[in-house]
Amino acid sequence: MEIKNKATQIKLFSLKTVQMRTFHTTWFAFFLAFFGWFGIAPLMAIVRDDLMLTKTQIGNTIIASVAITVLVRVLIGPLCDKIGSRKAYTWLLILGSLPVMGIGLSQNYETFLLFRLAIGGVGAAFVITQYHTSVMFAPNCVGTANATTAGWGNLGGGVTQIVMPLVFTAILSLGVNEFLGWRLAMVVPGVVLFIAGFAYHFLTQDAPDGNYKELRERGELEPSEGKGMESLILAIKDYRVWALFIIYAACFGVELTINNVAALYYHDQFQLDVRTAGLIAGLFGLMNIFARSVGGFFSDFFAKRMGLRGRVMFLFVVLLGEGVMLILFSQMAVLIFAVGAMIVFSLFVQMSEGATFGIVPFINRKALGAVAGIVGAGGNAGAVAAGFLFRSESITMQQGLLYLGVTVAVASVVTVLVRFSPAVQAAEKKAFDAALAERQRLKADVIQSV
Repeated sequence: MEIKNKATQIKLFSLKTVQMRTFHTTWFAFFLAFFGWFGIAPLMAIVRDDLMLTKTQIGNTIIASVAITVLVRVLIGPLCDKIGSRKAYTWLLILGSLPVMGIGLSQNYETFLLFRLAIGGVGAAFVITQYHTSVMFAPNCVGTANATTAGWGNLGGGVTQIVMPLVFTAILSLGVNEFLGWRLAMVVPGVVLFIAGFAYHFLTQDAPDGNYKELRERGELEPSEGKGMESLILAIKDYRVWALFIIYAACFGVELTINNVAALYYHDQFQLDVRTAGLIAGLFGLMNIFARSVGGFFSDFFAKRMGLRGRVMFLFVVLLGEGVMLILFSQMAVLIFAVGAMIVFSLFVQMSEGATFGIVPFINRKALGAVAGIVGAGGNAGAVAAGFLFRSESITMQQGLLYLGVTVAVASVVTVLVRFSPAVQAAEKKAFDAALAERQRLKADVIQSV
């Protein structure tokens, strides 16, 4: 049994259908999750002085912020298969808001590390967002839908770099000192996340025809018993899932790393103040407003021309481009050139992410949540690995970026492992063509009604 009545087109400015209401609710929820997840990053220069953190300790907190997400993402995918996106997202946002608000209670390195570790769980929001849009949209546009919701969610990483220093400045204007100011500033994203959790419950449903509980009662969806573990085992056994795990580590893992270190890099490398460094670092994440969507769009475009093979070939090209541009960015010694190189590099990073999740829905439809969870966890595993480059006292941040760029370029070769049997390609082409035909039929009906 499969989910029925998926949308065959994306109407951005319409909220009439459940698919589009879910589309907008889920990307905004992920945007807020990102805001809470990385809210502390642009304030790290202040936190460093307050808690007297060493470079190694800062590196450890960066690793902690993304390490726990690996586990939570792996678990949240099968949970979506079992209970649906609505309940999974609601509880993740509500529980995740607590350490975001609580991080201001940190008094030393150890407590700060624990809070950053706990906050990392919010990053599992990405898997639910991708799962929810995959359930709502048909094969002809699912790549674009996934990429856009994830990209606009990731935009929270860029907006955070800009907004949190402003929130911090506004709090200082009330007469508090810097060391109290950063603590109070983190209450803002925490409260917003808490409210968003309740909103998600009332504004969305699991699938086009209803919530999973209702669908199972009507016999339109498989029973939930054993569903989570069954889907997880299917995903674990598929080598293509692990190939995409590595690929996503090389793109989203890099994005997470840059979100964590960019403001500090510009502050130290080019002697910029916290607000200016945060503004420039924010440009990297702001590319998500369109860049990841472009990756998903071209994934769908090449699927129309070449089938699933076209999606994979496009992924290889943009991932290789990401590695090359990161190498160039690491070598820029003049601020304006560094910013320019970073923006182009950001474009390739986010197109690679969109192209990756343009493939994920087609790996195994019976284990969609588990596949999305494992691949999504790959992004955080990549960020954890990259984090060790930036905690070492013997490696400069510039050298760390160079080594990371070389690693990404090499990782692009892994795309050769993402293959599909002729039978699967033929079946997916048939489904793709059927979705296109349905889209044309709907357009014809609209024209006739006018």
